[in-house]
Amino acid sequence: MGPSPFGDPMGKSTDAGPAPVVLSVGGSVLLGADAESDARYFADLADVLREFGRTTPLAVTTGGGRIAREYIRLGRSLGLSEVELDEVGIDVTRIHARLLAARIGPPTPLPPPTTTAEAAREVHRASPVVLGGTEPGHTTDGVAALLAVRLKACRLVNATRVAGLYDHDPKTHPAAKRVDRVTWDEFRTIVHGSAGTEAGQEFVFDRLGADLLHRAKVPLAIVDGRNLPNLRAALDGRPFEGTRVE
Repeated sequence: MGPSPFGDPMGKSTDAGPAPVVLSVGGSVLLGADAESDARYFADLADVLREFGRTTPLAVTTGGGRIAREYIRLGRSLGLSEVELDEVGIDVTRIHARLLAARIGPPTPLPPPTTTAEAAREVHRASPVVLGGTEPGHTTDGVAALLAVRLKACRLVNATRVAGLYDHDPKTHPAAKRVDRVTWDEFRTIVHGSAGTEAGQEFVFDRLGADLLHRAKVPLAIVDGRNLPNLRAALDGRPFEGTRVE
């Protein structure tokens, strides 16, 4: 294995400037506490992303989290199809994207883009670009991976509600240990063993996203999204606490 892209603060670059970075923020990170704490987190996250996006092209996807799952459960009880349920979840992710984009302010586009093609066109002139889901069958992690490949990003950072990948579920195993580094083959085995196809599921990462990043050799960082100094370190390519998938 060659030098780690996470050890290079600049990452890959071109004559046009630093290579893009992509961030996927889980919905459970955005809305994880009470209204006051969540509002403060949105504001602080927006400050971090605005500052980082001034010097590096940055694309950000926002998940739906608990709110999306509640609406999906309601829709399932009403007899909606899986495609319709996915569309309900996408609507929630786009609300989160609008809130974060509005808090960041110009030049971040409003309303947020609804396709990866549109987001990719915007990111070099209006960084950071924030978007939610795009189409049924793609989680926002998958959308982030599609963007990372399209943009030839130097890294994708996945902001979750835990501090990386663990050997057991830390919610049910207090002694669970974080895995600091895994190979793509190991990670894909974990993802394909846990991820399903129903709308509203919670899992480690999106199957499509893991496969895309592996093929394109885009490194993935998994970090605690509420630890903003650590999240910023991962975005920068500096040492961070979390899991590296390379």
